[in-house]
Amino acid sequence: MAKLEGKVALITGGARGIGKTIAEYYHREGAKIALCDVDVDSARVTADELSGGDGSVRAYSMNVADEAQVAVTIGTVMKDFGAIDILVNNAGITRDKIVMRMKKEDWHAVIEVNLTGTFFVSKAVVRGMMKARSGRIINIASVVGVVGNPGQANYSASKAGIIGLTKTMAKEFALRNINVNAIAPGYIATEMTVHLSEDAKKAFLASVPLNRPGSPEDVAKTALFLASDDASYITGQVVCVDGGMVM
Repeated sequence: MAKLEGKVALITGGARGIGKTIAEYYHREGAKIALCDVDVDSARVTADELSGGDGSVRAYSMNVADEAQVAVTIGTVMKDFGAIDILVNNAGITRDKIVMRMKKEDWHAVIEVNLTGTFFVSKAVVRGMMKARSGRIINIASVVGVVGNPGQANYSASKAGIIGLTKTMAKEFALRNINVNAIAPGYIATEMTVHLSEDAKKAFLASVPLNRPGSPEDVAKTALFLASDDASYITGQVVCVDGGMVM
C-alpha cells in the first residue's frame, strides 16, 4: 500500500522548486494534493502535470501573509477534499542585504511571508486536524535559521522563528496526535540558488562536508518520511538536510 494512500496534503509555495518536488513524492505515494501559491497559473500547470487533470491535484491562489485569504482558501480546500491531513509550510521569499543596508520593507516582507505566513496557515489548518485527532505539519526552515548567514538577517530570523514555532506547536498539539516537525535544508540546487554568483556557490560548498549541493529530491524524501506512519513517534524535531553543514 502507498505510504500516503487516502491522505490529503496542502503544500504552500507548491508551484515549483522544493514544494513541487514534495508534491510529486506525495502524489506518487497516493496523496491528493492542494497546491497553494501566489503564482496560481504556475500552480495550475504543476497540478495538471502531476495529475493529468484527474482532480487529485488542484491549484489554489494563496498569499500566506494575508490571513483573510488564507482562511478562505483553506475553507475551499476543505470543501473540495473533505480534510487536510498533512500541511507543508514551504512558501518563502528572500530580500538579501547586509543589516546596515536593509530597509524596513525588506525586513517586514520576509518575516511576513516566511514566519507569519507559516503561523497563519498552521492556525487555519490545525483546527480540522484537532477535530480529527490526527495530522502532520512539516515546516520548511533552513540551516541559516540555526547558524545565521551574512546578508540574510531577515531570512535567518524568519527561519529561526519557524524552528521556535515548530517546537511550540509540537508541544501544544501533541495530545491531539498531531506531529509537527521542521526540515532545515542547506545548500539545495533550485531556481532560487541557481542565480547565486560563482563565488557564493564556492563559499557554500566549502562549508559542506559532502562537497556537493543537495537536491529538491533530498528534501522531498525527508518530507515524505515525516508525513508517513514511519515517523509517528517523531515530533518537535528539526531535520537538517544539509550535507553536514550543521553538526
